[in-house]
Amino acid sequence: MAEEQIRGEQKEHQGAHFEEGTMRKHVAGGAAAKGNERTARMGTGPIPKLVLEFAIPSIVGMLVNGAYNVIDSIFLGQAMGEIGLSVATAAMPLMTIFMALGMLIGNGGNALAALRLGEGNKQAAEKSLGNTVCLGIIIAIVVAIIACIPPCMEALLSLSSATPEIHDYTYSFIQIIAFGVIFQIIGMGVNNFIRTAGAPNRALLTMVIGTFSCIILNYLFVLVFGWGVVGSALATVLGQGVSCVSVLWYFLFTKNVAFKLYARNLKLDAEVVGFIFSLGAASFIMQMAMSVINFLVNYLLVFYGAQSPLGAEAALASIGVVQRCAMFTVLPLIGTAVAIQPLLGFNYGAGLISRVRETVRFGILMATVIGTCMWVMIMLFSGDIVSFFGIRADGLRDFTAFALKIQLLVLPVVGFQIVVGNYFQATGQPMKSIILSLTRQVLFLIPLYIMLPIVLPMLVPTLTGLDALYFAVPISDCLSVVTAAAFLTFEMRRLKRVEAGEETSRFGKGAKHS
Repeated sequence: MAEEQIRGEQKEHQGAHFEEGTMRKHVAGGAAAKGNERTARMGTGPIPKLVLEFAIPSIVGMLVNGAYNVIDSIFLGQAMGEIGLSVATAAMPLMTIFMALGMLIGNGGNALAALRLGEGNKQAAEKSLGNTVCLGIIIAIVVAIIACIPPCMEALLSLSSATPEIHDYTYSFIQIIAFGVIFQIIGMGVNNFIRTAGAPNRALLTMVIGTFSCIILNYLFVLVFGWGVVGSALATVLGQGVSCVSVLWYFLFTKNVAFKLYARNLKLDAEVVGFIFSLGAASFIMQMAMSVINFLVNYLLVFYGAQSPLGAEAALASIGVVQRCAMFTVLPLIGTAVAIQPLLGFNYGAGLISRVRETVRFGILMATVIGTCMWVMIMLFSGDIVSFFGIRADGLRDFTAFALKIQLLVLPVVGFQIVVGNYFQATGQPMKSIILSLTRQVLFLIPLYIMLPIVLPMLVPTLTGLDALYFAVPISDCLSVVTAAAFLTFEMRRLKRVEAGEETSRFGKGAKHS
């Protein structure tokens, strides 16, 4: 249907129910013409039901995907104590960079594919998938080459604040992970497309089998064979490899899928690559910002930890546990935001603005409920959670439990900011998404990390510089939520203009014209 016709219908039918019903029929017909009912229902089905259907596998999938780092920490902590946890902490900034690269092409390519499917352009969606895979291969080769250059590795380990006691362990761990990063980048990146293809449960399955493989192999390599950090790294790479193979298998050999992976689409298209990088930039910047934060925090921990009775290695072990717990609690919120992305992109591309607004509202509600439930669990069981990672010493255990509670103090409202940021990514407004990502991870947080260890002990003498570090996150989260609320308010006004036909919801040159 032509864009002008859609606008005419929106103006002609003032009743919300009649308008929505009319639009749904057109969308269903258009998508059916493309031969796939799974994608058609994204523009016709009840929003709450669709959000739950997409969100539950996505949330579980994010937890499963994030479990790789947590699994490493648990097994290394149980086998090697504080040294093992310190290695995992020192390696975390670099592993976050690898994840950022996967999210750059995966989230960007997937967002573009969802927009194109909403416009009824299946071939453009397949080209996005093929270009994403090709970019993943290129990036993985570059990472592996860097890992073979000792000066580069030494510089990265120095940035990670790897102390002399853990230097060699961390070097081996990161090098092995880097050699196998192709599995992480392609497996995680392309997995997003399975949800957009209308198969969220299959997307979950590909991650579950990878994670279970990682757990089994970690148990064998670390606890049974005693291979330590080398065994843990090998287990992680092999687990990601299993997941990657299952993801590619879906688009190569599964029948009756919404779109498939063809060799002809592996050839890079400059325009498509530009869109992928543009739409994935927000996720990439957010993850890279997390990596920068991890570099900075590791340095500050070594600095202030050396001045405390805990010592530098104990401080690194402590923050490692807190960071992984924090990551694990935020992942369901990210999973909710990622889950509604195909729904937002499809309906926005199809001009179904009322469905876009409803999706945003329900996504925010769901993320808030999840965040609140996890906050209660953290507040009640922080000590038990810390002990599970192998921290036994009373002083270190109490400090880590305190730090965990403080860092996640405002967890119930964090989901709002994440959902709003992903909304702008899904609807082809990457700069707004990037700005929101930067507010939480960089613009507010970095200054707070630097200032609070100096200022807070002066205001509250019972707090040390090490204690003060953990207050930076909740303060930054509050400021970023206020910023996201302002962005969303203006966006809702813009959507009214789109609905009235004063602006278009089309994105880029891939829009279908009749």
